[in-house]
Amino acid sequence: MPSAKVLESKKQIVADLTERLKNSIAGVIVKYEGISVEKDTALRAELRKAGVEYTVIKNTLTKRACENVGYDALVNDLEGMTAVATSASDPVVAAKILKKYADTIDTFEIKSGFVDGGVIDAAGVNELATLPSKEQLIGKIMGSIQSSLYSLAYVLQAIVDKENGGSDTAA
Repeated sequence: MPSAKVLESKKQIVADLTERLKNSIAGVIVKYEGISVEKDTALRAELRKAGVEYTVIKNTLTKRACENVGYDALVNDLEGMTAVATSASDPVVAAKILKKYADTIDTFEIKSGFVDGGVIDAAGVNELATLPSKEQLIGKIMGSIQSSLYSLAYVLQAIVDKENGGSDTAA
C-alpha cells in the first residue's frame, strides 16, 4: 500500500494536470514511443518555444485528470507510453508540431486531443494541424479588408480625376 506521502504526491499531480487541462484551449495525446533522444530534445524545445506544455505522466493519473475535466472520451487512448501536450493560447500549434514528428517517426503516433472543450480523434487532430495559425488568419482577414479599402480608394480617385480632367478641357 502506498504511503501517505506518495498518495499526496499523486493527488497533487492529478490536481495540477486537471487545472492545466481546464486552462488549455487545445491539447494532443500522443503515443510516445520510438523517438530518439536527439529528436525528443528537438521536439520538446520546439514545443516549449511555441508555448506548449508537453509532459509524460502516468496513464492512471492522466485518466483521473481527464475525467475531472469531462474529457472521458480521451481515457480510451491512454494506454502504452503516452504524452500530453497542451496549449493555453493557440489551438493549432501543438497539433502542427506533433503532426510533423508523427509524419517522420513511424512509432510516434497522434492518438486524440481536445479543442475548445470538445474531444477530437486522431483524424480531427491531423485536420486541426492543417489549419493556419491564429496570426495567419488575422493576417488574411486584414489583407482582405485592406484590399477592399484600396479598391474603394482607387475608384474614388478615378472619379475625382475624371471630374477634374473633364472640367479642365471645357474651360
